[in-house]
Order: sequence, then C-alpha cells, then structure tokens
Amino acid sequence: MASHVFFSLEPSLLPVAAAAAPAAGDGSRRRGRRRADGRFRPSPAIHPGRPELASHLMLPNELDIQGFMERLDGLTNDVQEMLLHQRRRQRSSTANGGGGDGGARERMATVDHLKRLCIDHYFQDEVDGAMDAHLEELAHGGDLLDATLAFRLMREAGHHVSPDEVLGRFTDGNGDFSMAYSKDIRGLLSLQDISHMNIGAEASLYKAKEFTSRNLQSAIDYLEPGLARYVRQSLEHPYHVSLMQYKARHHLSYLQTLPTRCTAMEELALADFKLNKLLHQMEMQEIKRWWMNLGLAQEIPVARDQVQKWYVWIMTAFQGASFSRYRIELTKIASFVYIMDDIFDLVSTQEERSCFTQAIKMWDFAAADSLPSCMRSCYRAIYTVTNDIADMVEREHGVNPINHLKKAWAVLFDGLMTEAKWLTYSHVPSSEDYLRNGVITSGVPLMFLHLLFMLGHDAAELIDNIPPVISCPAKIFRLWDDIGNAKEGLDGSYKELYLRENPGLAASEAEEHMRGLITREWEKLNRESFFSGKAFPASFTQAALNAARMVGVMHGHDGEQRLPVLEDYLRMLLF
Repeated sequence: MASHVFFSLEPSLLPVAAAAAPAAGDGSRRRGRRRADGRFRPSPAIHPGRPELASHLMLPNELDIQGFMERLDGLTNDVQEMLLHQRRRQRSSTANGGGGDGGARERMATVDHLKRLCIDHYFQDEVDGAMDAHLEELAHGGDLLDATLAFRLMREAGHHVSPDEVLGRFTDGNGDFSMAYSKDIRGLLSLQDISHMNIGAEASLYKAKEFTSRNLQSAIDYLEPGLARYVRQSLEHPYHVSLMQYKARHHLSYLQTLPTRCTAMEELALADFKLNKLLHQMEMQEIKRWWMNLGLAQEIPVARDQVQKWYVWIMTAFQGASFSRYRIELTKIASFVYIMDDIFDLVSTQEERSCFTQAIKMWDFAAADSLPSCMRSCYRAIYTVTNDIADMVEREHGVNPINHLKKAWAVLFDGLMTEAKWLTYSHVPSSEDYLRNGVITSGVPLMFLHLLFMLGHDAAELIDNIPPVISCPAKIFRLWDDIGNAKEGLDGSYKELYLRENPGLAASEAEEHMRGLITREWEKLNRESFFSGKAFPASFTQAALNAARMVGVMHGHDGEQRLPVLEDYLRMLLF
C-alpha cells in the first residue's frame, strides 16, 4: 500500500528547514455557530495589488511588503494600459470598416502570453473580454496559428467549439493534414497545443498530435537555436499537460530573445514569480516546524519522514498567493494520509487497524485511549488538525463542515482496511475493484474534499459519489505509479492483476493498456475542466488539472533514474 499514496516522492530533493513552533493543540474543541441561512458563502478572490492580500500571505517580516506590492501594482497598471490601448485599436479598426481582425489577433496573442506567463489572473476581466465574436471568426477563418490559438483560448474559457470544424480546411480529401503546413513552425506549435485538449473521440486532434510531433521533431535541426530550444521543450513538455509555472519560466526566456518585447509584462511575470517563491519558502518552513514538533517521525521510526516532499504536490496543485494558508493545512492532511498508509502496512495488526478505523468513525478525542501509542498520537493529530480546518471554514464561510470531513476520513480508512484485508487473507481483487478502491486510498478525494470546503463549496454529496474531476487525477496517478512499481517487482499493482485476468498478454501489452486508460482519464478530466460550467470553482478544476500534470513530472525518470524536470522545477520555485 505504501507505494500507492498520492504524495510519495523520490529520495530527498528538498532542504531541511528547522526552528521550533507550537505543537498541535490539546484536542479541546470550540463549537462555533452556524450562519443563519446555513449556506456557504465563498470569500472574494484575493489577488496581489488588493489591500486584503497582506493578511493572507506568509511572507518574512523583513520583506518590504508595501514596496513590493506597490511595485506589483505599478507593473499591473502598465500592462493594463497596454490592454486598453489594444482594445481601443480594435474598436477603432472595426468602426473604420477594417473588420477588427487585426486588433483581435493582437489581443489574442497578448492573452496567450499572459496565460503562458501565469499572470492572466491579474487581468481576468480583460481576458474574458477578449473572448468575443472576432475570436470565433479567427477560429473559423484565420490561418493555422490564428485558428488553433483561438480554438485553445475558447476551449479553455468553456466555449463549445468543434475541432473538426476549425481544422477541416487544413486537411486534404482524406482528412489528413496537408503537408503545406509542415513547415509552419508557429502554426504547428499551436496545433500541437490543442492536440492535448481532446475530450474524447475527436479524431482531428488525434491526427494533429501525430502530424505535429513528426514535423516539429524533424524541423529542430534546421531552426535557429532559440526557436529550436522552444520547439524541443514544447515536444518534451506539451502545454496543456505540463506544469504551468514550469512552462512559464521557459516561455519568459523565449520572449526575452525576441526583437519586439513587452518589458512590463516580463517584469510583472518575474515579480509574480518572486512573490510565489517567497511564499513557498515560508510555507515550507512553517510546515517543517509543525512536523518536527508533532513528533510522529520520532514515534514511528519505520514511517518515512518526507514532509518536505509531500508539500511539493500541494504547492504544485494549489497555486497562487490566496492559497497560502490552504497549502499549509492541506500538506498536514497529506502527511497524515502517508503516515496512515505506513502504519497500516508496517506496524499494526488487523485487529489494531480495525480499532483505529472504529475510533476514526467515532470522532471523539477519548476514542484513541485504547489504541497503541503510535496510533493514538496519529489519531489525535488528525482530530486536531481536521477540526482546526473545519473551524477555519466556519470563520470564512459560516458553516462548520466537521461532520462531512470526519466522514471523508472514515471513507479513507475503510479503503485502507479493504487493502489490508486483501493482503492479510491473500484475496486477489479484480483489476477494476483494485482501481476503484485505489482512487480512495490515493488520498486524492480526501484532499480535494478538504479544499472544496475551504473554498466555500458544499461538498457533502461528493463523499460517497466522487465526481470525475476528482477521480480522474487519482486514477492517472495510480496507473502511472503502478506501471513504475510493477517494474520494481512490487505486488498488488493494477498491471499484475490485469495480467492475471489476461494470461496471454505480454507485460508490455498490459502497460500499453494502462497508458490507454490514462489517456481516457485525461480526456474525461478535460471534459470536466472545460465544460462543467459552474459546478466547481475555477480554482478547484485548475487544481485537479495541476495534480494530474504533476504525475507526469513524478514519473519522468531519465536514464539514471533521476527526475530532472522535478529537480529543475524545485530549483525554480523553492531554492
């Protein structure tokens, strides 16, 4: 089981941060009041440049916060002015009979840069305003670059647009892409971007992926060095399925090589990057202090002490200054998921596991008294932190979700008990049952349910009915993890079970089947992310995408079994 937890990483990649901090509370609880109407009320979005930001940031005292925020605000205003000028030029062109396509093309390119640099959240109104009729006209009437970029922006914004309709005019009579576009590098790059946004059964996007991969790879040798690096990086780390912060640094480096530059946009990207890096460093230090004072690593020496690494998953999935406090609390939950997995695997009997599970379902501080010492300490830490999170949700949104959170914990423990019974009694589950239970024991649903409540979303009905936006990243992780662990000869993987059910298959065929499942889960996740409407907060669906993107980084081993992308990513965001 231990190898399957969503938050496990490779051996030490992060530095140790020290210093003391208060330990977890003593378990005494304060019962808060419900808001009169009983509804969750999400807090307004917090963005740099807004006065309420300072109270949400975990920044060092010696940083000149006021000066830093004034600098951010000034750069934001500079880019805002540029966007206003572009909009005026487009309106003027339209009024003068020019059609407005040139202005729309300019605004579209700017929005693309803002999104690639991860600073579009400063200008959400302007980004939304660019999604007008001119963009649809470019999608259906522009050249390859215009059409594919317009398609990508419209799909990301939730607009229903058919790739077959957009791409049909770039294909021949057989539906294959015309070789006339095989040398259009920027058009091919944009076409490759949208090829990873397939929501299932979109044949033109399957063909686009094959066409662009083949022609971009063959073009690298004759391109000028800067563009060749950009193409190579785009092939190795496709835009939609890669970590946006990682891609942002590479895109910024590329922009800085161009003859025409927007220095205000570049400087804003750098300032935003600095803000997030400071936040991540401070968050990691606070988490490390909490973990050291909790003492679980000393009490359960066989359990892995990897709190710095668990934070990387949280840092990646839940990005942005307004999530600073949430990242800290969610990393605590992640640490408990991992420690529980180790306790169930390494230091407990079946009877002790059953007692622990019953104590979790009782959710009473005294329920831990009869448990073994290590379980008792872990139980009380889970109880305290989870109740603290529930109280935070009540302060921010008016409803205390503790009854739902404790039920979510009970679901996780039932999943761990199921795995433990399979191992204890040598029961071989079906591959489908294994994967279904593996979604639970990955810890992903528990983490995302906590996040939804933190965001002010009532997630009570999702505990027993996990939606695809949560199950998809969990399945993607479990399947990739099992492909890797199966290579190491570990038992209990999906691959092993699938081979038992299909004895005539070779191991490579089982892995190909698993990669096909991963592709289908990505397509489901795309569909949920683009077209779920307002079922979930946009920040939540983005977190689900980021979690799935991180899986590829965690399994991107090189020939020396290192994780070069992860190491590069951590150097950029933490060191």
